[in-house]
Amino acid sequence: MVSKNQIKLITSLQQKKYRFTNKLFFAEGVKVIQELLQSNFELDHLYTTQNDFEEVLKEKKTLIDDSDLKKISALSSPNSCLAVFKMPMEKALIHSGLILALDSIRDPGNLGTILRLCDWFGIHQLVCSKETVDIYNPKVVQATMGSIARVNVSYVDLQVFIGQTKLPVFGTFMDGDNIYKTSLPQEGIIVMGNEGNGISPEIEKSIKNRLTIPRFGEIQKTESLNVATATAIILSEFRRTSL
Repeated sequence: MVSKNQIKLITSLQQKKYRFTNKLFFAEGVKVIQELLQSNFELDHLYTTQNDFEEVLKEKKTLIDDSDLKKISALSSPNSCLAVFKMPMEKALIHSGLILALDSIRDPGNLGTILRLCDWFGIHQLVCSKETVDIYNPKVVQATMGSIARVNVSYVDLQVFIGQTKLPVFGTFMDGDNIYKTSLPQEGIIVMGNEGNGISPEIEKSIKNRLTIPRFGEIQKTESLNVATATAIILSEFRRTSL
């Protein structure tokens, strides 16, 4: 059974200010929770409707029923389990290799998918502007499917970060150079912009290498690609040319 205080705490973690006040976040679903349990994330408590997760200590696990799970879940159709984890200390920012930078990405699903793409393409450092959605947002955690445990994420003043780097900086624009015809390095920073507005004018000033994904449709009425889709194409092309 879940107590009223536990319900109050867990549901409060859907809001950023309470996540950071308590230094806690939660994940839902067997796969995501298993991934986090096998990582460096420290479990605070696990709530499950099944006799599973035998590796978890009894004092850190509570067997609950479906009605209790609905009270603490952020999903419209709750899974069989929810786990609260301690928010880890932010790791030192990596300044080498291929780095992905996000300028004010607001959609949790997009950020979660981008984290999975970083994991897939071996991008170890993801740099986010302070306006980008919090990685511990439940929808982001859900969308990462566990990749949140394998990518180093830092929130910084993106303009200052780009201004101080010695790495080449690339950005995606409608009027950039065709990415399929551009020589791409193995090291650099790739900036992806906001879903509706693209890369902000302040950040754009610091980007010397402008790239675009050309449209091949005959009518060419589509204004832009979804940022996660564009990220997949960009990362794939950078990795392909480095083989």
